[in-house]
Amino acid sequence: MRSLSEKAKESLILIEKVSQQYHTSKLTTKDNETEKTLSEGSWLKSRFIRNFLSHLALSTLFILIGLLVGLLGYHWTNHLSWVDALVEASMILSGMGPINSLSTTSAKVFASVYALFSGLIFVMAMGIVLSPLVSSLLKQLSNFTDSESEEEKN
Repeated sequence: MRSLSEKAKESLILIEKVSQQYHTSKLTTKDNETEKTLSEGSWLKSRFIRNFLSHLALSTLFILIGLLVGLLGYHWTNHLSWVDALVEASMILSGMGPINSLSTTSAKVFASVYALFSGLIFVMAMGIVLSPLVSSLLKQLSNFTDSESEEEKN
């Protein structure tokens, strides 16, 4: 017959094995979730990634429309070549400033209006790109504070 200390040792060993299996299964589950997330194409299925990419595409579209407006405006009002008009529109849209001198009054009026328009386009584009990031951050903070308040109640 086994002694009480032998039974206690066996029980501790059994508890240790069960604990190790439990932790191993949790780690394996987490590893499988990570692999599943990173597997081929599954990151595109993430709602956050799709949302961010759609906002990025919309922002790019607004910037390209703003660039097209500047390209056409500088080409027609200041009689610049297409390449020079593109450079001028790009520099104004990015906030760097004009490259060529403005020769006509219509070009000067267009340049002032386009500079204001470009500032709005830039702010709008940044707002569109950052909105899913800020929204996700606020949701996580809200979930964190909700879980904290539930723990305090218990």
